[in-house]
Amino acid sequence: MKAWVIETLDQPMQLVEQPRPTPALGEVLVRVRAAGLNFADLLMARGNYQHRPTLPFIPGMELAGTVEALGPGVTGVALGAHVAAYLPSGAFAEWAVVPVARLLTLPEAMPFAHAAGFQIAYGTSHLALADQARLQPGETLFVTGAAGGVGRTAVEIGHLMGARVIAQVRGDAKAALARAAGADVVIGDDVDLKAALRELGGVDVVYDTVGGPGFEAALRATHPGGRMLAIGFAGGEVPQVPLNQLLVRNVSVIGFWWGGYLTLAPQKMDASLAELLDWYAQGKLKPHISAELSLAELPQGLEAIRNRSATGKIVISLP
Repeated sequence: MKAWVIETLDQPMQLVEQPRPTPALGEVLVRVRAAGLNFADLLMARGNYQHRPTLPFIPGMELAGTVEALGPGVTGVALGAHVAAYLPSGAFAEWAVVPVARLLTLPEAMPFAHAAGFQIAYGTSHLALADQARLQPGETLFVTGAAGGVGRTAVEIGHLMGARVIAQVRGDAKAALARAAGADVVIGDDVDLKAALRELGGVDVVYDTVGGPGFEAALRATHPGGRMLAIGFAGGEVPQVPLNQLLVRNVSVIGFWWGGYLTLAPQKMDASLAELLDWYAQGKLKPHISAELSLAELPQGLEAIRNRSATGKIVISLP
């Protein structure tokens, strides 16, 4: 099978031929039909992600495909079933072995491309907003990077949860995407952020995917009792939080890593994904796939994520 492999950290990955894997006890073999790209893939390739696989490894954390073989002890899974899965690594290949406990059975009408880009982006936004920030109807939610793969889902889910959503994006095309996802107000990334948010009445919850100085500016426009979610640092700079501002204004800063829920609270992850798939089946969620690339084109997709030109999700589609 063809697979992308990282031999050395911070060096280009290589597309190579490898033997097809064999499922072990409690695993299934999945023929990968689509794989989602994430900013975390860039961090993992540099050794800067929370999870550091043993070298060499196949990168990629989310996939969708069909079950082609069952390992020993596996029951309750049909050959040919359409499934998705979140993995620590291993998705950027034609075949992958997946623990049966991590399989997600797909709604009948869900395309593989939607499924491959669904779990991390929607799962992150739903658990962060509902479980950690406790976003309430009528509150104001501010989302940075609101046209990106994760940020756009926060706009969509915040809107579904009844919040007033302020989205920050770069450029008119991304502003249109944010409005289509449910943003009530869209602002650019070239404004005085603190002043702009205060003029809009301030915010209750901040969903920050970018980091950098905008984090403190948003903090100073957050209402007392507000909650700030640190989701990622796509801008490349980890913000320094002024603790005195948190203290005197009773604002909480909450770090959030969706993958950590596999060990922290897997039952919450499973319940969240079940609710999200139900919303999808009802037509309430509309994933935005900005590009479907071939396996060989994966580096171009990662570069679009790195330079922040991507909108929505980029997925690799395989025949």
